[in-house]
Amino acid sequence: QLVYPYDFRLTEKEKTSICYLSFPDSYSGGLGDTQFSFRLRQSGGQRTTHYEDDGEYNREAPLTLQRESAHYFGYVYFRQVKDSSMKRGYFQKSLVLVSRLPYVNLFQSLLQLIAPEYFDKLEPCLEAVCNEIDQWPPPVPGRTLNLPVMGVVIQVRIPSRVDKPGSSPVKQFNQENLLPAPLVLPSIHELDLFRCFQPVLIHIQMLWELMLLGEPIVVMAPSPTVSSEMVLALTSCLAPLRYCCDYRPYFTIHDSEFKEYTTRTQAPPNIVVGVTNPFFIKTLQHWPHILRVGELRMSGDLPKQVKVKKLAKLRTLDTKPGIYTSYKTFLHKDKTLIKRLLKGIQRKRPSEVQSALLRRHLLELTQSFIIPLEHYIASLMPLQRAITPWKNPPQIRPFRQEDFMKTLEHAGPQLTCVLKGDWLGLYRRFFKSPNFDGWYRQRHKEMTQKLEALHLEAICEANIVAWMKDKSEVEIVDLVLKLREKLVRARCQHLPLKEETLQRVGFYIETIIGSLPEDLQTVLHHH
Repeated sequence: QLVYPYDFRLTEKEKTSICYLSFPDSYSGGLGDTQFSFRLRQSGGQRTTHYEDDGEYNREAPLTLQRESAHYFGYVYFRQVKDSSMKRGYFQKSLVLVSRLPYVNLFQSLLQLIAPEYFDKLEPCLEAVCNEIDQWPPPVPGRTLNLPVMGVVIQVRIPSRVDKPGSSPVKQFNQENLLPAPLVLPSIHELDLFRCFQPVLIHIQMLWELMLLGEPIVVMAPSPTVSSEMVLALTSCLAPLRYCCDYRPYFTIHDSEFKEYTTRTQAPPNIVVGVTNPFFIKTLQHWPHILRVGELRMSGDLPKQVKVKKLAKLRTLDTKPGIYTSYKTFLHKDKTLIKRLLKGIQRKRPSEVQSALLRRHLLELTQSFIIPLEHYIASLMPLQRAITPWKNPPQIRPFRQEDFMKTLEHAGPQLTCVLKGDWLGLYRRFFKSPNFDGWYRQRHKEMTQKLEALHLEAICEANIVAWMKDKSEVEIVDLVLKLREKLVRARCQHLPLKEETLQRVGFYIETIIGSLPEDLQTVLHHH
């Protein structure tokens, strides 16, 4: 019906997809307001964004909060109320916020403020709100921002890559005597994990392994709210490791990827997909792992825990909640976590405390798994003394899975994790997953940049005049061109170097050019 700001270009395909994803696709008798989220593949090639500082933001933000380049997130506020003046007897409308940022808490809180006003006052309300949002500062990692909108100030801290994993968000916000007192969001993106994982707490271990290995998972839920929260909770449980596969918090039969996901001619893709339409029970029966959940209700005691069942049992529309899979976990269950959570329920501990316990457990699990990999990959870096100014820097040695496996005997996850089980088998499976590939590429890129930086520093320390003494013009010109290329690359890739180092390289280049005959100087200055 309306896109605001008007100049925002969406392709027809994207518009259609957004329309279908903005409404519950199975009959929901529920009246009132619901909120959920979706994630949408961008169609029609790369578009230039308003954000030229993407690179800077993505370098400083945690990997799990980077701005997406090929997907949009949609945050939905849906209202359904009886209305006799409407043809269907109901008023049904959704306000959707589209962004490349995965700030689910911020954007859903924002919608809670805007949507009720919008349904009442329509377009003028959006215009006023967008004018306010236009004045907001950009999201700089590590900063606390005050974001005024509709008479309220939302206060959030943008997480940064240098935050200590697992440290709780800074509690003491600088209140700066803001009046009215700000609406403080403890986290911009973290869900209430305990509430989301209520029915599957005893299987958290299995779900963590399935996510780590990038296995195809279907979440079948009674509503888009439950489906999107469960999918987002699952994708967040590997932090600080980035989940590198595709995921769809809410997916409908009208989706342009529907055929791609339901075909039986090839194996299901590495993706977690949340659905609510019972039709999917039939079309996604061949997927290896199906998690069926009911409504999430917070109650005083541990909710009924779903059972692991054979896929063959997934036949009918009244399929009971459960995890339908033949997967056998590599690691044994952690009974202490369940005991601690149960104790928390009996003592009526607040949900956020339970969530913190759960998140801490998942973080420790991920770190126990990833630390040996980090140690091994760091050992592939050439020694600093092998980096000399006038030779290309040595290569990073190749990652050899068998060599890595040998390091596990004396430095494996058993040092930091009490869980017993087949850790080696888990690593072997992990090596075949997109998550390993994504982690390795990221690390390799960081190490390559570090090498480049060390090389430039070595050049700065070198005595360039002594080097030039016995060199021919050809060799000197060659050096100038190489150094120039290095300098350009260092600036483009924002290598971890001090500005003075870069300036010094620039000064070196000028010095060398100055020592050459004039005709060559002219050529090089024009080059």
